[in-house]
Formats: sequence, C-alpha cells, structure tokens
Amino acid sequence: MNELKRFNYLVSELDNCFREIAVQQGLADSASKILYTLLDSNGSCLLSHILRSTGIPKQTINSALRKLESEGILYLQQEEGRKKAVCLTEAGMDLAEKTVGQVQRIENEILESWTEEERSLYLDLTQRYLTQLKDKAKEL
Repeated sequence: MNELKRFNYLVSELDNCFREIAVQQGLADSASKILYTLLDSNGSCLLSHILRSTGIPKQTINSALRKLESEGILYLQQEEGRKKAVCLTEAGMDLAEKTVGQVQRIENEILESWTEEERSLYLDLTQRYLTQLKDKAKEL
C-alpha cells in the first residue's frame, strides 16, 4: 500500500527533524523531549507524565534526568506516595525557553498558518488513527 509507505516515511522524517533540531541546539534527543514536556507543563510535572508523553524508555529518561539534574537544569521533588515531580530550575526554564521554546513557537506558527478547518481535520484524523491503532493492537 503506497499510502502506508508514505505515512511511515513522514512519521520517520518528522521524528528525524525533531532529533536534528535537538542536536542543532546542543541537546540530546531525550533531554529535548523532557524540556519540551516540562515547558509545555509550565515548568513542572509528574515523572509519569514525562514517561507517557515522550515514549522514551524509563531507563533512558532516568539517565537524562540525572544528567540534567547534575547540570542544575532541573530537580526532582517527592510527591505523595511514590510519585515524583520533575521541576525546572530558573536556569532550566531559561534553557527550555531558548531551545524547545523556539520549537514550540515554530510549531504554533505553522499551525496558525492553517485554516481552522485544516487544523481540526489534521487533529481529528490523527486522533482517529491513534485510537484505531490502539484498538487493533489489543487484538494482536
């Protein structure tokens, strides 16, 4: 199916583009995704949210967090039970704004250049694809 090849190519190229941007900004891919998630969450969120939203393995996230923590970019805070919050320091917020914040502004600019109907269609179809893929994966 030609559409599937094109779809997979586009998804792969999108991932590669974000990876290349991270490298261009002097960040590891995992660090970039962590900073992106934290900036999107106003500088603080649960570790479980980072794991869920990035799709990066827990061991890789933990290694990246240790490195970012040692650089004074973020800190971990114990929450109720076994939950941990990941919080940007002031230096971390500055770094996030200067790096992944630029990416978020570019993404918003692109989406804002589309009509409301185009944005809605894109998001609806992406959600539909994801929902159906999850449902079908349960049958494997």
